[in-house]
Amino acid sequence: QVQLVESGGGLVQAGGSLRLSCAASGRTFSNYDMAWFRRAPGKVREFVAAIRRSTITTYYADSVKGRFTISRDNAKNTVYLQMNSLRPEDTAVYYCAASYQVLVPSSPGYDYWGQGTQVTVSS
Repeated sequence: QVQLVESGGGLVQAGGSLRLSCAASGRTFSNYDMAWFRRAPGKVREFVAAIRRSTITTYYADSVKGRFTISRDNAKNTVYLQMNSLRPEDTAVYYCAASYQVLVPSSPGYDYWGQGTQVTVSS
């Protein structure tokens, strides 16, 4: 089992920044690909960003490319999502996910999910 705990969400004005963190425990963190997804009110969950266990390869949804950056620190068992130039449409609950298998990054088939952290962007 892998336990994932997100933090760093909050209320921010449009154009502002937030940094989300996801702390993992339970298994060897460096063996897992990690991702961030989000679910906006009334919408389905959508892929945001992913990073391979190697820490080198990253993937982004078109809607966040150039504004968000995913990174990980395998020594701290933590994955991050730096979010800049936030927009009201970024308002959502953000979820961290982990996969032992190598998936298509935007696949919903991750093995473990966190409880989510709320991000609200005011206009």
